[in-house]
Amino acid sequence: MMTCQSFPAELKVFLNHVYEYKKGVRHMVLYTTNRRYQEFAVGRLNKQHIDYCIQPIGCDKINLFFGRRECIEVIQSLASRPLNQLTPEEDFILGALLGYDLCGQCQRYCKRKAK
Repeated sequence: MMTCQSFPAELKVFLNHVYEYKKGVRHMVLYTTNRRYQEFAVGRLNKQHIDYCIQPIGCDKINLFFGRRECIEVIQSLASRPLNQLTPEEDFILGALLGYDLCGQCQRYCKRKAK
């Protein structure tokens, strides 16, 4: 069993995201990581009864979305393709769900829509 000090930095980031979610700082998290950490992360989420969905990225990485059930349900409808292929509207929704700055998301939406 790994002690907290023996976790790789990438897993420490994950554990911090879980902590913030449990404390109510975030409603949803996007954690991009190497596939080798998937089993650990999913095990931790299952143990804490946190909803999640996984989006593969190539052969060795994943996007792990986790958080409130209603947010994950939206993500499951959006994550059927790579995130860089989302429409401006879908990208806006994703950013809002992740808690990104709303005015920044509006600016991003307008720039993407203008292209």
